[in-house]
Amino acid sequence: MTTELYWLTLTVLMTALFWVPYILDRLAVRGVWPALSDTRPEGGGPHSLWAQRAIRAHQNAVENLAIFVPAVLIAHVLAVSTPATRMAVVVYFFARLVHFLVYTAGIPVGRTLAFAVGWAAQIVILISILGWL
Repeated sequence: MTTELYWLTLTVLMTALFWVPYILDRLAVRGVWPALSDTRPEGGGPHSLWAQRAIRAHQNAVENLAIFVPAVLIAHVLAVSTPATRMAVVVYFFARLVHFLVYTAGIPVGRTLAFAVGWAAQIVILISILGWL
């Protein structure tokens, strides 16, 4: 497995686990049965403020997978693997982790910076595919 695919897999796994903290909050705030039987939309019931932010951070992480996953897979199919792409996938993983944590904690400047770093990592992969780097 290439470095890019390894970190892609870790990123997808991490994103798949981002729901766990806010579901635990939901169970604590609402109680087990009300949380399990609730028919309202995802953000439709009471949550702690941090859990509301975690829901939005998770949604943002999923939205960004729509760019990151195809970029890494295109690079893989085209056999584009450079020091820049290998570094970019690692940076992206940690930028998204930091983004989730600081967004959930309510740290606005950290959230923006982490998002920007993750975005820049995506751009590095894309311009590498295009041969511009």
